[in-house]
Amino acid sequence: MTTEAPTLAPRAPQRAKGRNVVAVASGKGGVGKTWFSITLSHALARAGKRVLLFDGDLGLANVDIQLGLMPKTDLGSVVAGRLTLNQAMTRYPEGGFDIIAGRSGSGTLANIPLSRLQMLGDDLVVLSNSYDKVVVDLGAGVEKTTRNFAQQAGTILVVTTDEPTSLTDAYAFIKVTHMERPGTDMRVVVNMANSTREGERIYNTLLKACEGFLKISPPLAGVIRRDLKVREAIRNQTPILIRSPNCEAATDVEALVERLLRS
Repeated sequence: MTTEAPTLAPRAPQRAKGRNVVAVASGKGGVGKTWFSITLSHALARAGKRVLLFDGDLGLANVDIQLGLMPKTDLGSVVAGRLTLNQAMTRYPEGGFDIIAGRSGSGTLANIPLSRLQMLGDDLVVLSNSYDKVVVDLGAGVEKTTRNFAQQAGTILVVTTDEPTSLTDAYAFIKVTHMERPGTDMRVVVNMANSTREGERIYNTLLKACEGFLKISPPLAGVIRRDLKVREAIRNQTPILIRSPNCEAATDVEALVERLLRS
């Protein structure tokens, strides 16, 4: 872990706008970020919270696909000015939470003007007042859309795996976010770990890079063990807390949620 993200000029500390907004980020794709966002939302709802899951991956939205939904409204209508953000909400009764879907199979939303993107972020913060928790599934990387939505969050959960590219890119996301918003509450989630101990080792690798180069120590939010039940749930477009609620990955996410709600 020696590769660093491009150096950015530090900015003054900014207070998070949406204290109850939890953004789920990753440096790269393929780390299970969307699955985790869905399961996190479901676990929060099972804990008695009123939850909204917002698909903030404007380039490759797929929350609705993983859940087998065909929503009548999505963010495309909001960006076009035909609907408000609240009107684009779809209820997911099986999970007990609400969803604002992106536009699957279309990259056009990723190119919306920065002013419109900022308005969308501000609207999301206003809408968050109607919920206990809003989970934002960010796009991978550090593009402007990802950074804009990340700036609305009170807490950012950075998902990584044991792959060197995943760790390097997770570090890059943490660095860019720290430079733009010092003091941001960022926590690390290690996904697809062979064991809890292995997940902690992976986390420590990332932590050493953050402490050595950035002088920050993002805490470990949780370790999610590798579980074949996850692939089955995704293939069947069913949340794992419905299909296999007692499997290792499901119980790991619920334990993470317990800690998140206590903090």
